[in-house]
Amino acid sequence: MQSNFFTEILLPLALAIVMLGMGLSLVPKDFQRITRDPIAVAVGTMCQMLLLPLIGVLITLIVPMQSAIAVGLIVLAVCPGGPSSNLMTYLAKGDVALSVTLTALSSIITVFTIPIFTNLALQHFLDQSAAISLPIGKTMLQIFLITLLPIAIGMLIRHQFPNPARRIEKQMNRLAAGLLALIIALLLIREGSKLPGFIVQVGIGVLLLNLLAILSGLLAGKLFRLPTKQQICIAIEVGIQNGTLAIAITAGLLNNLDMAVPAAVYSLLMYVTGFGAILYGRRVSSSVSTLK
Repeated sequence: MQSNFFTEILLPLALAIVMLGMGLSLVPKDFQRITRDPIAVAVGTMCQMLLLPLIGVLITLIVPMQSAIAVGLIVLAVCPGGPSSNLMTYLAKGDVALSVTLTALSSIITVFTIPIFTNLALQHFLDQSAAISLPIGKTMLQIFLITLLPIAIGMLIRHQFPNPARRIEKQMNRLAAGLLALIIALLLIREGSKLPGFIVQVGIGVLLLNLLAILSGLLAGKLFRLPTKQQICIAIEVGIQNGTLAIAITAGLLNNLDMAVPAAVYSLLMYVTGFGAILYGRRVSSSVSTLK
């Protein structure tokens, strides 16, 4: 697929709007949690940065799938938590401040890790030549421009104009959701003839990635005896990936729509499993409140 409006404009714009909206919700004190509550931050970050990619690799080894689909699944697994995780954590009565911290922290770290892991996946599954592999320096710059820079701009606006920023944030979230829905619809329409086969291949792998990620985050929180709200937060944060970024990398930077299919399917599926996580979180939180 040649570079066009879809990959050159729409994908980066949608992601930048999502990140700008997230920046509008952040203030510097949100990041103080890294030193104030290091165990919860460390557990969530390790699950996101190490455990989730490992789960993705294991799924590609166990579930039969095309090489391009496997690369797309790995790219999805190494992406940071999605902005939707913050909203889901709030609805599930989890620790929202921790969720925001983990999302922002993973967005910063993955600027450096995504190019490395994506190149490894390309080399392993496709034996991709250097001429068309993902250029690390250029990719880091592009990811910075469409993720970290909008976040920084949003935080600056929030600092200078707090009240207007809160009002704009709501509108930006609606716009971002609409753009994401449009991107997924366009992607599925363009790949309509291949969709049934992709669902057969991708459905199992994507569902396993999502469910195992949520479960591993929850179990990690329990293993370290974190408070219930933090357990819920980490489960959702690890389980809800930034599908828009994964689509931007695979369909945009790599110009491969086949690789983008796992992220597109995941972006739809995560709201179903996310709804289940919300119900679980609200039920557990209610039980804890009753016991108190």
